[in-house]
Amino acid sequence: MTSGFLTTHVLDTAKGLPAEGIQIALFRLTGEDREKIATAVTNSDGRTDAPILPAGDFVTGTYELVFYAGDYLRSTGQAGAEPLFLDEIPLRFGISDPESHYHVPLLLSPFSYSTYRGS
Repeated sequence: MTSGFLTTHVLDTAKGLPAEGIQIALFRLTGEDREKIATAVTNSDGRTDAPILPAGDFVTGTYELVFYAGDYLRSTGQAGAEPLFLDEIPLRFGISDPESHYHVPLLLSPFSYSTYRGS
């Protein structure tokens, strides 16, 4: 029985604040197949209200989080000229331990981003 789960959050590093209202999609990748398995929106704390992949759906494999940052950057006046330098940001990662909590945050500014495996 698995007990792991996946969470995320987004921090606007240019403003030094949580990024509210960012749409996120989670995909499971199997070979060449890419299946959307969850969607969420960040709340006022820059987090999703629940794990984006809860324990009951948590299995080992390759995943991709897509953060739709362009709409957020436009709405906060940080977008700049079109086309945006950053719009949709895909983060591909593997889950190898079905008993662990995986936290994959996005640190965002209009011209850069970073991520890490958090706790």
